[in-house]
Amino acid sequence: MQRWTVAGLAGSLEITQSLEDDPLLDAPLISSHTLHSQLRPRFHAIPAVLLANFLLLIHVAFVVLAFLAAMFCSYPNPNQDKCSGNYTHPLKVQTVIIIAKVILWTLHVFFERYIQHHHSEVRSRGYFSIYRSTRCLKRLPLLIHSTGNTALLLILSMQHSFPDHSKVYLYLILGVLGLELISSLTCLVIYTVRISNFNRAKPRPDIIEEEKMYAYPSHVTSEIGFRENSSLEEIVEKQGDVIEYLQRHNALLSRRLLALTSQQIKT
Repeated sequence: MQRWTVAGLAGSLEITQSLEDDPLLDAPLISSHTLHSQLRPRFHAIPAVLLANFLLLIHVAFVVLAFLAAMFCSYPNPNQDKCSGNYTHPLKVQTVIIIAKVILWTLHVFFERYIQHHHSEVRSRGYFSIYRSTRCLKRLPLLIHSTGNTALLLILSMQHSFPDHSKVYLYLILGVLGLELISSLTCLVIYTVRISNFNRAKPRPDIIEEEKMYAYPSHVTSEIGFRENSSLEEIVEKQGDVIEYLQRHNALLSRRLLALTSQQIKT
């Protein structure tokens, strides 16, 4: 009995000595205010509204100028270009319209890449709802313009092979440009409204909003759990997004805690 007591005392002394030798225990405690200011998630707005409105303005101006140029320079006889000698020489007005259309399509390509980059960052910060609600919407303008380019290419190839109906081809080109404007304008307006509402609301990450909903069981509409209208693929995707966000967030918290601890030790 005495041997056990001595052994227990020796073990406890070793544990106490090892704890006292730990340099982390000598460091002052980190205040809760410092932790809260360093670890709370910060809202970052999606900087796409101004660019979307600017691109929409350019598109409207292009279509209006294209209609005016076609009516003023090529109407009533599209074969007689009234502006090629004075304004667009050596190019025809129709060629200028097609070149401007290609430039507009290129701007939409850069815009689509730009917003895809920012939406990927939004998703990594835990905002899955806005990412899913605009996932198809932000790609539609570029898809619409690409479809319009295909239609214009088909019209020009038909005009080159059958040049007897120039007025019909002119109307078809203007019709494609008008339909393209209406479709692209609708998508961009809906997109800018959703992004503007998101930036104005400044919500917290979805996982934090989920915790807030669980605090009020009568109003729970969880995105993580099962719902009657949710498909299996949608549930798995949402759960995978949440797990990925939590892993990234935990890694970030660990790095910041280590940095704060090292700063406290140095001071």
